Amino acid sequence: MVKQTQILVIGNNTNGCTPKHEKMAYDIGIEIAKSGSVLITGGLGGVMNACSHGAKDGNGITVGILPQDDPKFANDYCDIVIPSGMGFTRDFLNALSADGVIIVGGGSGTLSEVCAAYMSKKPMVAIRGIESSITPYIDGYVDHRKNVKIIGADTATEAVEKILELIKA
Repeated sequence: MVKQTQILVIGNNTNGCTPKHEKMAYDIGIEIAKSGSVLITGGLGGVMNACSHGAKDGNGITVGILPQDDPKFANDYCDIVIPSGMGFTRDFLNALSADGVIIVGGGSGTLSEVCAAYMSKKPMVAIRGIESSITPYIDGYVDHRKNVKIIGADTATEAVEKILELIKA
């Protein structure tokens, strides 16, 4: 049996998540499911919920890695729930569990996950046109080390195609 590709999708939680974020995340979830990849999220609301919903509607597999120690916090679309009990430290678990990362907006929590993925040299794709803490790094690097370039994408299909290309490279 061949290991399935695991794609982490990160972005705005319920606070700050707009209908534009939700639509993009939902569409990304569908595209991840169509690719046969496994979706990983932080398992909560906002982008995580919308993306998980899209993946489930696309008959995909969804994993939610929660910061809490109680699975009841997971959104309704998580097939596999991992209640880490690690708080914000779970951002590193999320990043290390993924083969690649897609970013849909986000604030400081998303930036934390981006930094964890960056230090681990995980390929990343970020959606352009959604103002966030990640915007200054799209099509560039987080710092002088140039560990991994954060590639910009304009659509859900493009984001998933690009992350799959980067993972296979």
